[in-house]
Amino acid sequence: MTSIKLKTPHSGEYEQPTGLFINNEFVKGVDGKTFEVINPTDESVICSVHEATEKDIDIAVSAARKAFEGSWRRETPEHRGRLLVKLADLFEANSDELAAVESLDNGKAISMAKGDVAAAAGCLRYYGGWADKIEGKVVDTTPDTFNYIKKEPIGVCGQIIPWNFPLLMWSWKIGPAVACGNTVVLKTAEQTPLSALVAAKLIKEAGFPPGVINIVSGFGKIAGAAIASHMDVDKVAFTGSTVVGRQIMKAAAGSNLKKVTLELGGKSPNIVFEDADIDNAISWVNFGIYFNHGQCCCAGSRVYVQESIYDKFIEQFKARAEKNAVGDPFHEQTFQGPQVSQLQFDRIMGYIEDGKKAGAKIETGGKRIGDKGYFIEPTIFSNVTEDMKIVQEEIFGPVCTISKFKTKEEAVKIGNNTNYGLAAAVHTSNLNTAIEVSNALRAGTVWVNTYNTLHWQLPFGGFKESGVGRELGEAALDNYTQMKTVSIRLGDALFG
Repeated sequence: MTSIKLKTPHSGEYEQPTGLFINNEFVKGVDGKTFEVINPTDESVICSVHEATEKDIDIAVSAARKAFEGSWRRETPEHRGRLLVKLADLFEANSDELAAVESLDNGKAISMAKGDVAAAAGCLRYYGGWADKIEGKVVDTTPDTFNYIKKEPIGVCGQIIPWNFPLLMWSWKIGPAVACGNTVVLKTAEQTPLSALVAAKLIKEAGFPPGVINIVSGFGKIAGAAIASHMDVDKVAFTGSTVVGRQIMKAAAGSNLKKVTLELGGKSPNIVFEDADIDNAISWVNFGIYFNHGQCCCAGSRVYVQESIYDKFIEQFKARAEKNAVGDPFHEQTFQGPQVSQLQFDRIMGYIEDGKKAGAKIETGGKRIGDKGYFIEPTIFSNVTEDMKIVQEEIFGPVCTISKFKTKEEAVKIGNNTNYGLAAAVHTSNLNTAIEVSNALRAGTVWVNTYNTLHWQLPFGGFKESGVGRELGEAALDNYTQMKTVSIRLGDALFG
């Protein structure tokens, strides 16, 4: 069986694929293995899906290779673009179901899930528009030589996505890869395979040829490792932890030196100056850390406030955090649902205990909510020092630290005091401060008087240990193309 009837409180009954999507069909895994998908809201089993092993990765890669070497690499850019736009249209037409499934197995609030689906459709449509605008150029060197540089697809791309934004990462990976003429084998996170499999149904409906896009469910240590080390995968893209990113890079180097892009962890500073609009800053600082339950690689988990407004800020921030609606993701007013899994819940609670033992003060939160589901109170730590684990290590949950600073120079110094460099934010009404501090912060994205306002037109990626390469925008096309130089001798020069 490769599908099952399920129901969500938001969209009602639907058909949930459970197989591996290979060659435009849902199939069982070769070894017949399955694994359970857990509902993080009540800890019940939603269903079981087929698990991809090394054998299944071989089959999926073979399908992708056949499609690439067959008609796909010769498909017109215009047609590739039309297929991506059609896929975007189908995302929008099926948005209620996609969002509901996303909330079911991820636990994110339905309002947030709807936003993710809309953004995924926007991303796919954006890269559909790029498909026929990937151009080379002519370079004039000598009179008797004609030189041109063309951009070609890389080939078969292995893509490994995380559990915090399943559908959004699905589109971030597939959009640019397919627009450039590559074929794809994408592995979902084992915690959240369901929405990606529902989206896979739309691939065939959009008209993509068999083998162009393949979606598999499986575990990182087996299926993910098989993709990263596969000798017939030409490029691997990974979004997830820095620890796993290092393993991906080693596997790529140890196999066929496949190209690698990595979007990894973060410990992002959120800096509030005394001249900021305090109400606006509190709203964005709150959103910066508690959006998506704190399960966001660019979360503003280190809050730094200029000392003259610190007491006022922390009082109001604490009150704002306590107003966040935490509960059933299918309630429209819910802002924060459960953490994604028992493992993640335990990890976050472990950091909270470590912060207490280190002498940090809990201003609010710090406890579990209820006795069923993986719910954690929005948590703020004060009285922290820069060497504490809760300040230096990525918690990936609804937990932040807050500290004072005196000067602009100090804000930059402590903002950069991390191995990561994914994102940062500056809150100020002074344009000079905004630009000067933004330029000094070592981060791939700096927001000013806002936070987490990602857009598919803007490049996203990290400095330092936060990754290699960029997602989104025109920059992502460089990840999925390679340059070829052709130099033609024309004969004797006519002049000279």
